[in-house]
Amino acid sequence: MQTWFQKVKRIVFAIYLFAIHAVVIYFVGDLLLRKYTSITPVDNSSVAAPTEVRAVPTPLPVPQYFGDTTNTNTNVNAISNAQPSYEAANSPGLIIPVVGVRPDQLIDTFTSARSEGRTHDAIDIMASSGTPVIAATDGEIVKCFDSERGGITIYQLTSDRKFILYYGHLQRRADGISVGTRVQKGTTIGFVGDTGNAGPGNYHLHFSIAIVTDPKRFSSGTYINPYPLLKNGEYPQ
Repeated sequence: MQTWFQKVKRIVFAIYLFAIHAVVIYFVGDLLLRKYTSITPVDNSSVAAPTEVRAVPTPLPVPQYFGDTTNTNTNVNAISNAQPSYEAANSPGLIIPVVGVRPDQLIDTFTSARSEGRTHDAIDIMASSGTPVIAATDGEIVKCFDSERGGITIYQLTSDRKFILYYGHLQRRADGISVGTRVQKGTTIGFVGDTGNAGPGNYHLHFSIAIVTDPKRFSSGTYINPYPLLKNGEYPQ
């Protein structure tokens, strides 16, 4: 049987060994921590000065009037003589679907010849790239389609569901514009571009009006000339 002195001796020896191991672990851990987490200061003299200086690009001019840029489907108000007036926006007739274009600037290209023996069946409304395109009347967006000929396009069904308005060669559609969106006259729905077969740099809106002949086919119908309607602010009959 172990004596009391031997038991105490064993306990003291165990405590001694534990203390030795603890000290060794501490110092080894500290060395490893310093080795793998130390950060060497960067010598500023080793950092090369920038060699390329680029000029800040000049912002594109912002049109004075954007119709409804927030897509809240509210009618537009007049800001200048070049824009549709409040009365025009609230009249029963169509408004010119490109901001800043006056009636006397429109050109009748409805019967102009196109490739493959086609006729235009629309008018081209010339404007700068990015000019807001606005809804010519109240209605619903029923189709958004990208094609080789028309580029980025929008089909709008009028509120009376009798006519399809087609907006082609867009730079892009406005934010929030998609199938099912209901828009009021003057709502910004897109921006003038040169997509499709418009030709690079030939910025314009291809705008057509078709009488609905098949409610299930929004891309077909009997085309009517938009020119006199837009020029005189009338609604198709």
